[in-house]
Order: sequence, then C-alpha cells, then structure tokens
Amino acid sequence: MPATPLPASEDTPAPRAAKTCDASGMADIHRLFRQGFAEGPDLVRGVRNGDLEHAGAVAGQLDLLSVGLHSHHEGEDERLWDILDERAPACSAHVARMKAQHAEMLVNLDALDAALPAWRAAPAAETAAPVLAALDGINEALAVHLGDEETTIVPVMETTLTQAEVDWFGEHGRKSTPKGQLWNQLGAILASQPDGGDAWMHKNLPGPVRLLWRWVGKPRYEKHRAALTGG
Repeated sequence: MPATPLPASEDTPAPRAAKTCDASGMADIHRLFRQGFAEGPDLVRGVRNGDLEHAGAVAGQLDLLSVGLHSHHEGEDERLWDILDERAPACSAHVARMKAQHAEMLVNLDALDAALPAWRAAPAAETAAPVLAALDGINEALAVHLGDEETTIVPVMETTLTQAEVDWFGEHGRKSTPKGQLWNQLGAILASQPDGGDAWMHKNLPGPVRLLWRWVGKPRYEKHRAALTGG
C-alpha cells in the first residue's frame, strides 16, 4: 500500500504555542460578576420604601461587587495590557479594545458608587432609579466585555504569561476584599460556579480552609443571602 503523501509545507498547520500557565481562574471570577450584577436589579426592586435594614444589606452587596470589579480591572490595567503588547504584539488590537471596554465600564461603576449612598439612606423609587440605571449599564457592558476577554485575551495569556504572573491577579483580588466580607465573597464565587463550587474549592483552597468554610463561612454566607432577599 503506498504511503500517504505528506501535505505541502504551506498547508501544514502552524504548531500551537505551548501553554505557560493556567488562566482559567479568569472565567471563574467572571462568573461571579455575571451572576452578582445580574441579580442586582431584582434585589434593589425587592427592597420596600423606607426599609433601611434591607437596603443596607443590598447596598453592601452591590458595593462589594463594585469593589471587586474595580480591583479586577485595575489589576489588568496595571499588570496585563503592557505585557501583552510587549510579548504578543499581534494581540494589540484586542488589548486596545479591552482598554476601551474598561473605560466604558468605569463610567457605569462610578455611577453606581455615586448612587448607592442616597438609596441606602432613603430607599425609595426616586433614589433607586439611578442605582438601577447604573446596574443596567454595567450588565450591558459585562455582556460584551467578559466573553470577549475570555475568547481573545485568556488564550494569549496562557501562552505568554508565567504562572506566577497569573497568580498575582488572584492575590490582588483577595487583598481588595473589604474587611469582614471574605466569607461573603467566597460564598458568591462558589455559588456562581456551574457545580456550586465544589471543583473550585478543591482546586483553590487547602483542606483546613474548606473545613472552615463548611463550619463557619457557609452559615455566615447563608445568613447574608437571607438578608439580601429579605428572608
């Protein structure tokens, strides 16, 4: 039987670049922002006029999400775009688009930050309106930005950055979590994962921390969720 001829050199697929790191954590955190901000409008609408306690819980949750997204984008602005421009110049158009999307997102996040105090202090339809408008803008921007980043940026990160460089982003995010909100943040991350967070926990948390979550963190998070929904 004659041997199958090899393809001409111009038809030979270019070798795929070897992975230098695991940047899948980017999508994990994106799920947190997708789910958290998506439920925001319903949480705000669920607060009765004048219910300061419920408004405080929801405003605190939205503030936690805002701080997290601010930090996430500031970390990328500080440590990612210049590296990609330098090491993967073919990605420069994508990087420019990410920067523009970040700038658009910042307008909406700043609007949310500005609107929350008045609504927290006096929850009513008039004070809720700018909060809801800001959330609509954030959710529209997230719908465009997160998928774009996962498709065009994460694969380049995984052939361009070192694992230590990628791990810095996770540490940067943890350091930005406000005092007293660590369990709530962890619970939100777990709840946003497809399997409820079991695989994420075993990948990212040592055994003792998983036990602490079970006995301390999870009950606190469940109490937090009840406060958000007015339960």
